[in-house]
Amino acid sequence: MKFVKRFLRILLILVLLVVILGWLYTKYAAPKYSGELELKNISNKVTVYFDEIGVPHINAKNQKDAYVALGYVHAQDRLWQMELMRRIASGRLAEIFGKDLVRVDQFFGGLGIEEAAEKTIKGLDKTSKSYMLSQAYLDGVNQYIEEGKTPIEFYMVGVNKEKYTIKDMYNVFGYMSFSFAVAHKIDPLLTEIKEKLGDSYLQELMSSYSENLTINKTYNPKKIDAVFSKTVSAIMDDLPVSPFIGSNSWVIAPEKTKNGKVIFANDPHIAFAQPSVWYQNHIKTPDYEIYGYNIALMPFPLLGHNREYAYGLTMLANDDLNFYIEKENPDNPLEYQTKEGFKKYEIRNKTIKIKGEADTTYQVKVSKHGPIMNGLIEHIIDERPIAMNWIYTQLPNEMLEVSYGISHSKSLNDFRSYVAKIHAPGLNVMYGDAKDNIGWFSSAKLYQLRDSLSSKTYLDGASGNDEIVEFLPFEENPQAINPPRNYVYSANHQPDSVRGKLYPGYYQPQDRSKRIVELLSPKNDFTTKDVQKMIYDVKSATAPEIGRNLLENVDKSLLTPSERKAYSVLESWDGTYLKSSVGATIYNRFLYEFLKETYKDELGVSFDLFINSQLQDHVLPVQVDREKSVWWDDVSTKDKMETKAEIINTSFKNTISFLQNQLGENVEDWTWNRVISVEYEHAIGKAGGVLRKLFNVGPFETIGGNEVINNQIFKLDSTGVYKVNAGPSTRRIIDFSDVENSVSILPTGQSGNVFSEYYKDQTQKYLNGEFVKMYLNQTEIEKSENVLVLKPEDL
Repeated sequence: MKFVKRFLRILLILVLLVVILGWLYTKYAAPKYSGELELKNISNKVTVYFDEIGVPHINAKNQKDAYVALGYVHAQDRLWQMELMRRIASGRLAEIFGKDLVRVDQFFGGLGIEEAAEKTIKGLDKTSKSYMLSQAYLDGVNQYIEEGKTPIEFYMVGVNKEKYTIKDMYNVFGYMSFSFAVAHKIDPLLTEIKEKLGDSYLQELMSSYSENLTINKTYNPKKIDAVFSKTVSAIMDDLPVSPFIGSNSWVIAPEKTKNGKVIFANDPHIAFAQPSVWYQNHIKTPDYEIYGYNIALMPFPLLGHNREYAYGLTMLANDDLNFYIEKENPDNPLEYQTKEGFKKYEIRNKTIKIKGEADTTYQVKVSKHGPIMNGLIEHIIDERPIAMNWIYTQLPNEMLEVSYGISHSKSLNDFRSYVAKIHAPGLNVMYGDAKDNIGWFSSAKLYQLRDSLSSKTYLDGASGNDEIVEFLPFEENPQAINPPRNYVYSANHQPDSVRGKLYPGYYQPQDRSKRIVELLSPKNDFTTKDVQKMIYDVKSATAPEIGRNLLENVDKSLLTPSERKAYSVLESWDGTYLKSSVGATIYNRFLYEFLKETYKDELGVSFDLFINSQLQDHVLPVQVDREKSVWWDDVSTKDKMETKAEIINTSFKNTISFLQNQLGENVEDWTWNRVISVEYEHAIGKAGGVLRKLFNVGPFETIGGNEVINNQIFKLDSTGVYKVNAGPSTRRIIDFSDVENSVSILPTGQSGNVFSEYYKDQTQKYLNGEFVKMYLNQTEIEKSENVLVLKPEDL
């Protein structure tokens, strides 16, 4: 008995020691927000005030010192995020996560981002302010690597810290640019549809015609594999950091605001992850001030404001990536045909380091159009060499100068001169200022192909006939400065014509843009509170009409009482995605069943990819209105030609049956909150179990849905459960009538350090549509409880 008691006492002591040591470690590993530190390469003392949500307000005597300090504090909160971001484009994820990431590394390593970065860096002006301040920022990051605490993730995956270079910065630019592209998912799929199903199927998807179709019965068409598109989509889904997706922004002129000054709003849509994408910071020196939102390893904010102007971004979604079919020399597979004769491929030899295993090597063949994708993506069945031609790697890259310039502009014209230098990714750059100007600029290097040539299927690389004919001057890009309607807006929708034609791209449907206009147009006394309500709006401008158009084809005489009840709920639904909404639940299941009955027989394994694409979003309202369509027929039935009415009636019946099994017999219980949730996943938290509880934030119930202003993006699938994977990465509102009380919010928190008090402190406010203050007032800033003083090493 004494032995047992003694053993229990020892065990209790050991448990207490573990708990105490664990607690001490959390305190040790947390970022340092107060006290004093010595830094190299600063000439004067820098004072950093951390406000109540952990935003550093950096007060320095000069910009160089400020950017060294920014690099240091950014690294102490986000070093793990920086590490992941720099490894994507260089193909180094398998080095820390193992063999499952080899295909990701092979894909990104072969795109040419690193090679383009090296070429750009050689040509940089090393005396420019953008370069010198970037190096100051990197110096701060690297000093933290030398002197600061190692994030726990580094220990867990067994990776050593490495210093950062400007090449890492450009690799982040490259990854960001590629994640904005859509063509790599859609073009190969459309090419397969054209080649295997025929032009009639393709043209309907492209909305080239919708009436008077001659429908030939198709039986047992060629299988759509879409290996290329599906693999790229899966690679992007597998990434441990956030791909960029879309966005909203609007800027309201003084004529439409209550206080007679510009109000600026922006909420970029990015895949959710933990930590949040943006790192807020406020720099103030005698000659400069900016409150910015920075991506990991980027010294200059892509979103920002001060007392004079505000700016933000949405995705333009122009087509800046094309695929060319090359024709190889039958006598020499290292050569390909051009208009001038055969040319040799450039050969790039690559090595991937794999955690716990031997290195693997691969070879990339590069034509004048770009890398041959067949060797970069597993299981491509197409034997033709397919080259990816991407504007980002093909043209000179001035993105470092652009990001510096937009955050250091002195006027609207100055700002415009910098955004004119953007080549890729295509961006809608939004602007508003204290002098009552508003502006929108579609910023990208737009181009022309020969007439009638579509860039949405594979192009001919051998003949020379499908080359880019001309790059257009920025003056011809769609843009607006102080338009008579007194607002500008962007929701990734189709921009205005270029040279008399709508410019091709992968634009989002009109849903969000239509709703923004509905809310902006009639009102002329906007306040900050009005815009806060608007940016959290969850009413679809199009879904109710689509739902009712579908219901018009449902035969009510064949419905059961429960089906009639569901019919009535959907018929009266106003498109609002609140937690209590039943119409939202019915609509989204009905939509899935309709898409399945319409497309799955032809698309097969590519169906899930298609229904979650922007292409399907665009086609949907057109397809619902079509009486005749090649897609209505079920090609798996030999002696029957299905009609639109049959497809929709079957879809509705299947919808109600599914929801009854999933949510119960009572239609009123089918509320939206029972099927939608959001969880902000950390790269390590994805492993589940204890790690999920430690690193992930959530899951939570939420409001919103696909393509409403508060865009909570999820994938449609057979499960009937909607796990939100993307949405507003921040919500920002700047009112120039009271700029010191401008507001914003992040999905989780400012810090990526799990032991920081700012790791997830904004989450509930974000979910509730609340905001926090973006401090500019120096007196208020100096009241901060946490103050970190950075001193020159020799003082």
